[in-house]
Amino acid sequence: MKTYLFALLILLLPGCSNNAPAKEVAKNNVAAEQEKLNFFPVTTYLKGQIYSIKEKGLTPVKYTTINNRTDSVMIKFDQLNELLAEFLHPEIDSASLIPFFTETKFLDQTIDAFTFTYEPKSKIPDSIQLMHWDVYIEPETGKVKRIYILKKIEGSKTLQLTWQSNKWCKTITIGINAAGASTIEKEEKISWDY
Repeated sequence: MKTYLFALLILLLPGCSNNAPAKEVAKNNVAAEQEKLNFFPVTTYLKGQIYSIKEKGLTPVKYTTINNRTDSVMIKFDQLNELLAEFLHPEIDSASLIPFFTETKFLDQTIDAFTFTYEPKSKIPDSIQLMHWDVYIEPETGKVKRIYILKKIEGSKTLQLTWQSNKWCKTITIGINAAGASTIEKEEKISWDY
């Protein structure tokens, strides 16, 4: 009887080993890779910059350029969130965007900045309007120098944001004209370092 149980145990042990199917192993590898990635929290940074403007009691000036004509106006702090709302949603962070974007890091000596570039892995869902973004970090201090975001909006139009830390931000709306060429429809620059 003992010999019979011993033989049965030997036959059953290999079946108890951890032979997970290949799909499960691949899924675990992807999950582990995603845990390693940690996208720069762009939205949190921008909200922090906006909060800093309020805390310092600064009154930003908005310059709007349409058809080569520029107008300027002082804006209230409460208007700032509204003017920049397009770039505060969706939340640019690791948790929500790792499945759709890749991150590339390199030291760009021509602009003296560590550059973090984010590109789509493949076709992204229509609900995500982000197309690309870059974060530029000063090598000596580790502080953010500039952020660039590109989004698609209504039809074939795109919207660009350039955020120069602690100084200004600029949005550019680009459309397609009747000839099929890209044209700047509107440029808005908000400055609080004057």
